[in-house]
Amino acid sequence: MINKDTQMCISLAKKAGNFGCTIHNAAFKHMGLNFIYKSFSTNDIEKSIDGIRALGIRGAGITMPYKISVLDCVDKISEDVQKIGSSNTIVNDNGVLTAFNTDSFSAYETLKKYSNVNELFILGNGGFSKAVQFSANKLFSSVSVITRKNWKEISDIRDGVIFNCTPVENIVTHNSNTFIDCIISTSSGREISLIQASRQFELYTGTSFPMNYIENNFDQLMRIIP
Repeated sequence: MINKDTQMCISLAKKAGNFGCTIHNAAFKHMGLNFIYKSFSTNDIEKSIDGIRALGIRGAGITMPYKISVLDCVDKISEDVQKIGSSNTIVNDNGVLTAFNTDSFSAYETLKKYSNVNELFILGNGGFSKAVQFSANKLFSSVSVITRKNWKEISDIRDGVIFNCTPVENIVTHNSNTFIDCIISTSSGREISLIQASRQFELYTGTSFPMNYIENNFDQLMRIIP
């Protein structure tokens, strides 16, 4: 039941999505927490962050294209964010806003399964890519970033791991490669999003994320997302 004590968490994006709402609200309900999650579309990240302060919103997920510009709007920056240069999570502690990066956590958890592979190729160089690069450099001896300038090089990659950090869909690579896609409609994209959401949940609530419950009910939860 929503009441005056309900704590609110949000996400801020150019175009709001439903994945975070579905996952976080299901987890809040399962854990019996008096929290609610709502996604918002915004064209003004600075004023949106002001709204977090004014309304006492507990936390916010930050998505494209605001992961870098949001750093100018907060009070504190975590050590990882200082190194990465982008943030996807803001936590409000009594009016003090701190920027975190849970993308780097999900990237590390995803990539550590492939650390025996010599080369990693990261597609894109935006805010999410910077988090992936940060984690990848802990695991791989060779990390290359491919952007629009050298996009054609994708077709030459063999026996590597390719991590798509762009919104480009249906990328074709040689079948000797392992392809990881951040796009949420893909299986790897959903897994990555779920891992980073679990870390956000812990930052917002101080409570462990009910991963087993969410995974066991994942298909049912996804059916309610338009």
